[in-house]
Amino acid sequence: MLKKIFVVLMILGSIILLPGRGYSLEARITDFLINTSDRDLLVHFKVKDCFTKKMEEAILAGIPTTFTFFLELHRERDFWFDSKLVSGVTRHTVKYDTVKKIFYVTFSGNGRGPLEFSDFDKAKRAMEEVNAAALAPLNQMIKDGRYYVKVKAKLDKVRLPLSMEYVFFFVSLWDFETGWERKDFVYK
Repeated sequence: MLKKIFVVLMILGSIILLPGRGYSLEARITDFLINTSDRDLLVHFKVKDCFTKKMEEAILAGIPTTFTFFLELHRERDFWFDSKLVSGVTRHTVKYDTVKKIFYVTFSGNGRGPLEFSDFDKAKRAMEEVNAAALAPLNQMIKDGRYYVKVKAKLDKVRLPLSMEYVFFFVSLWDFETGWERKDFVYK
């Protein structure tokens, strides 16, 4: 009997003391759009509910945080397996300069320097949004072909010096990864 009470108390204690995914909102892909430029297939989307209170505290303490976005273009084929035409990765990183009180957001592959924000909410919006990511050249696609794009977002694991990992033990608790979001379309 004492053993059962101990097990129940341990379970209740872990539920109360450890923040679990059940108590937080799950990060998810929203506002997923596909369009074209004169040369490329472009992808737009947002990630919602990806910032937790602990993550915001860590960013404000100067810990760089990176979101990795995975993108794939597939062609549907009748009576055969679908074919993956292109896969790509893009990264958004935010770093807060605690002296200058400025947030720097960098985007991989854009060839420009980081954007600067004095407002944390604007920096978070820049981290959450992928606008006009060129996924594939249009000349790789067949007119009237059926395609779909899949996207997913993931928070990169934060690596701190060993002594700092003991101080910021909560870092492992604020990682996230969304499921794949799929959008079907016919190329015209």
